[in-house]
Amino acid sequence: MNLPLKKEMPLSLVRLRSCMSRVKMHRAFSSANFALIGDDRATKLANLSSTGWEVGADKSRDTIHKKFEFENFVDAFGFMSKVAIVAEKMDHHPEWFNVYNRVEVTLTTHDFTALSQNDVELANKMNELAK
Repeated sequence: MNLPLKKEMPLSLVRLRSCMSRVKMHRAFSSANFALIGDDRATKLANLSSTGWEVGADKSRDTIHKKFEFENFVDAFGFMSKVAIVAEKMDHHPEWFNVYNRVEVTLTTHDFTALSQNDVELANKMNELAK
């Protein structure tokens, strides 16, 4: 909600706007998300690799990628709908592509220009939802 600050704006809207800004900043900085580094990164990415996630498929950036295949379009779209709800709650959204019964997913964290804990959590959740 980006309301212009004008003289005629009621004080209640000014307060609401200020409060919303603080909530957005708190949400951005209070999550437990962090870039993956070192042994922690190696362990988590090895676990994901064992479930079909490909590390570094995109040579130009730090990503993980997986191709999911379903019985039909409805199952693929249902999977995407379930993931969309989880992703929205996490405020972490996948890059994905769907054709009929296939869904290709790429995860990365743009804020870090690297893989993060959120990528690992969302990948694991996607694995669960695809079953």
